[in-house]
Amino acid sequence: MSFDLAFFAAMVPAVILMGLSKGGFSGLGLLSLPLMALVVSPVAAAAIMLPLLMAQDVVTVWSYRREFDRRVLATLAPGALLGVLAGYLLAAKVSDAAVGLAVGLISVGFALRRMLAGKGTPPAAKQTSWPAGGFWGFVCGFTSMIAHAGGPPFQIYVMPQKLPPAVFVGTGAIFFAAINVVKVIPYIALGQFSAQNLTASAALLPVAVAATFAGVWLVRRVPAERFYGIIYWLLLAVGAKLIFEGIRALLP
Repeated sequence: MSFDLAFFAAMVPAVILMGLSKGGFSGLGLLSLPLMALVVSPVAAAAIMLPLLMAQDVVTVWSYRREFDRRVLATLAPGALLGVLAGYLLAAKVSDAAVGLAVGLISVGFALRRMLAGKGTPPAAKQTSWPAGGFWGFVCGFTSMIAHAGGPPFQIYVMPQKLPPAVFVGTGAIFFAAINVVKVIPYIALGQFSAQNLTASAALLPVAVAATFAGVWLVRRVPAERFYGIIYWLLLAVGAKLIFEGIRALLP
């Protein structure tokens, strides 16, 4: 790995996107790893990103420490822990492309369904559910462990509950902060941390923190209706990209 102009040209925008995602515009972060993979391997990109994610988690958890939904966290947590464990056990057997394709298909289907439904009477807010929370928590944990791609499953479960934007973001911040802490041990076990990767993380840390503060600032100034409209479009765009990348990688 060479810390040259090409490295920073790809890595800095990727970290900014992840920071905005952590700050509240969930979905943008999924564009980060493909950008990083232009200059480093996907495995190295994931290893470089995890310490940055944890630093960003400190900012978001502190910023939204009083704005989160305890019941949503409670319903997601058990499945998420099992999902991280499954991701660790299957990390060498499941390709990033297959996971990305599956997440992309689910994301596009959900976004289109919600956007088309919005043409008529807005649907009533749904309540938390232990079976649904357990399932989507598992998917969040698994995809987060494999490819830092837990955002879309979280959105699919939580968005229909129509939480205020700050509560939506705060709940996600605490949930993924906990997942990222849990992921440290399996990442070490898989040998994904090295002095070179950690040096890259340290070099990108100031950008990561600044971008996260920018995301928090923007979320608090965007009206709720517009906020969710932006998130649906981001989910649709990111899902389409995951489908494209997954099919391209899986085709001979």
